[in-house]
Amino acid sequence: MGLIGIFLSLGLLMYLAYRGINVLILAPVMALLATLFAGWLPLLATYTQVFMPALGNYLLQFFPLFLLGAIFGKLMADSGSARTIAEWFTDKMGASQSIAAVVAACGVLTYGGVSLFVVAFAVYPIANALFQKSDTPKRLLPAALALGSFTFTMTAFPGTPAIQNAIPMPYFGTTPFAAPIYGTLAGLGMLIGGTFWLNRRRDAANAKGEGYGDHPATDADANEPDDAAPGFLIAILPVVAVIVLNAAFTYLIIPAMETGYLADDQYGNASIDDVKGIWAIIASLVIAILLCTALNWSRFKDLLESYNKGTMGSLLPVFNTASEVGYGAVIASLPAFVVVRDAVLGLSSNPLISSAVATNVLAGITGSASGGMSIALETLGDRFAEQAQAAGIDPEIMHRVVALSSGGFDALPHNGAVITLLAITGLTHKTSYGDIFVVAVLIPFSITVAVVLSASVLLV
Repeated sequence: MGLIGIFLSLGLLMYLAYRGINVLILAPVMALLATLFAGWLPLLATYTQVFMPALGNYLLQFFPLFLLGAIFGKLMADSGSARTIAEWFTDKMGASQSIAAVVAACGVLTYGGVSLFVVAFAVYPIANALFQKSDTPKRLLPAALALGSFTFTMTAFPGTPAIQNAIPMPYFGTTPFAAPIYGTLAGLGMLIGGTFWLNRRRDAANAKGEGYGDHPATDADANEPDDAAPGFLIAILPVVAVIVLNAAFTYLIIPAMETGYLADDQYGNASIDDVKGIWAIIASLVIAILLCTALNWSRFKDLLESYNKGTMGSLLPVFNTASEVGYGAVIASLPAFVVVRDAVLGLSSNPLISSAVATNVLAGITGSASGGMSIALETLGDRFAEQAQAAGIDPEIMHRVVALSSGGFDALPHNGAVITLLAITGLTHKTSYGDIFVVAVLIPFSITVAVVLSASVLLV
C-alpha cells in the first residue's frame, strides 16, 4: 500500500500540475496522500514536522537568490537593457537564430556560476523581447531557457560550478573537471540536439503562421523606459558583473576573509564551504543591482515600482519550488521509499548502470537533481566506489555518469525549476512542457545511456 501511495501521489502531482493546479496546494496534499497510504503515520505530524521544515529550510537557504534574482531581472527589463541585449543578439546572430541566442545566453551565465533561478529571472525579459522581435512562438521559450540553464552546464561540461557537479566529488575522490572528454561530448550533444529540436519546432509553427502568439504581460516583462535604451556595453555590464564578481567572491575574496566565527553555535557550527557559494552570489547580485540602477538612473519610469514588482515576482516561484522540496522530503521519509531505493540500486552489478538508474529514478521521484543524487550517493556511494574500483572503472567516469543521470528524470512536470520557469514566463504545462520534456529529459537521458554504454563497452 505504501508503494501504491508513492506512485499514485507522484502520478497525480505530475498530472494535476500539468493541468494547471497550483503546486502550493498540490504538493502538501499529494505528500499527505502518500502518507495516508503508508497506514500508521500521523498526517498532521508529517505536515508540520517533515513537510514544513523541509520547505522552510529551502526558503532559509535560497530565498535571497530568488529575491535578488527577480529584482535584477526586473531592473534589466525596465531600464531598457534587456531590449538592447535582445537587439544585439538579433543583429549579430540573426532572427533565425533567436533560440540559439537564448540558449547561449543562459549557458554563459550558468557556466559562469550563476544560479539557474537567477538566470531564469535575468534572461527571461531578454529572451521574451528576442522571441517577439524574431516572431518565434513564446510557448517554446521555457524549453529554450531550460536547455540553456539546466542541461549541459548543470551536469555535463567539465568544471561547471553547479552543485550537481560538486556532490559526487567526495564519494569518488574527483574534481569538477572529472571525465572531461565524456563531459564535453555529452554537453555538446545536449546543446546541439536540443537547439536542433527547438529550431525544427519553430519552423513547423511558423509554417502554419503561428508566430509569437497573443500573450498577456507578466511581472517580469519590461516597462518601456522614458529615455533611450542604453548602449550594449552599459546594458551588458551588470550581467558581466554578476559572473565576474561571483567568481571573485568565490575564489578570492571570501576565502581570504577571517571566518572562524562560523564555528560558533549562533552561526550554526558552519564552515566557510557551507556558505561560500550563497555568500558569493548574494554579494555579486547586490552589487550588480546597484550597478544597473546607477548606470540607468534616468531611464526608469518608476524605480520604486521596478523594485517592488521584482520583489513580489519572486514570491510565487520560491514558494512553488520550496513546496516541491517539502513533497520530496515526505516521500523520502516513508517506509515504502526504502523498497524503491533498494530496488533501483540493486538493479545491476555494473556500477555504471546501477548508479545511473538509481540517480535517475530517485531524481524523478523527488523532482530534484541534487536531491535524487544525494539520496543515491548517501545510501550506496561507498559501495559504488568499491564496485568501480573492483571493476577497473575510472572514478572520474563514475562521477560524470552520476552527474549526468541527475539531470534526466528530475525535470518531470513536478520539478521545481520547471514550475518556476512556467511561472516566470506566464505559460502553462499544457502549452510548453512537451518541448521542455524533449530538451531537458529525453535528450539528456538518451545521452546518459550512450555514455554508460560506451564506457561499459570500453571495459570489456
